[in-house]
Amino acid sequence: MVAYAIEHRQEEVAKYLYKYRADIFYDIDEDGNNNLHLAAKLAPHFQLDRISGAALQLQSELRWFKSVEAIVPRFYTEQKNKNGETPYQVFVKEHKNLLKEAEEWMKRTAESSTVVGALIITIMFAAAFTVPGGNDQNTGFPIFLNTTEPAESSTVTPFKVFIVSDAVSLFTASSSVFMFLGILTSRYAYEDFLISLPMKLIFGLFSLFISIATLTVAFCATLYVMLRGQRKEVIPITVLAGIPIMCFAFMQFRLLVEIAALTLRPDIFGRKTATTRLFEWLGDNIPIIPSVVDVVIDGPIERLIGGLTDRRIDVLTRSISYLRRRNG
Repeated sequence: MVAYAIEHRQEEVAKYLYKYRADIFYDIDEDGNNNLHLAAKLAPHFQLDRISGAALQLQSELRWFKSVEAIVPRFYTEQKNKNGETPYQVFVKEHKNLLKEAEEWMKRTAESSTVVGALIITIMFAAAFTVPGGNDQNTGFPIFLNTTEPAESSTVTPFKVFIVSDAVSLFTASSSVFMFLGILTSRYAYEDFLISLPMKLIFGLFSLFISIATLTVAFCATLYVMLRGQRKEVIPITVLAGIPIMCFAFMQFRLLVEIAALTLRPDIFGRKTATTRLFEWLGDNIPIIPSVVDVVIDGPIERLIGGLTDRRIDVLTRSISYLRRRNG
């Protein structure tokens, strides 16, 4: 039953068996395969087809392999079957084609998103220097900087909304392009598809969505500035401007949620939480974070732990221990 549950990715069955009889995961079959060898085999196609994209399929396979690896004896990782193969060698052989498909899928997604992000950067950079209404010939300041109508206050005006949304759109588009460039320049090893590449894709797609949304806000604010008092024309155009946001959300938001659910989901047997995974990725990609945590760890963090529940303490201590190791 354990072998069937592992080979066919029956998570709930495997968790139930592990909870009551962890020792039954130590069996070896007649071909010399331990349970880690079975976890290294490619999942049935009907199960892989439930997951969108080859990259997410490979991530799911890696997640299952790593979860089983965490509960079996350590020497199982180097144990060979009758064919002289270790579990990792079996995994590489079984997932060779899936790795190629995952690399192509990730590159296509990153390339298309990079083009969109670069286009937004170009538009919003130019818009910042060609403000609606032009500049005052005497002072050089934008004409609509403080107000667009005599009755309006000078605190929050449509022109200021335009400036802020333009800046946010420019910066988030730049961030998304950098994330997608990080994907394109990756080595595309198996381990990269577990945390590194999916996290970059999450941040890239989320930044791109924010950039498109704020671009639309900037466009609507510009219309309001230029067509003062013409609400019959402004309101329908503003409603139509929301269509690109809805289209992007309909086409990409489901993918974004699925990637986040797979990446930040706790390990199957509860050995690593979503918070720990996020800390690991941040520690690997932002070198200053381990140093900052190491500075504050003996002060506020220690006092904070005293008021937490056991589960939160476990999450926080695992994350802190990882960052301490990263910091040497």
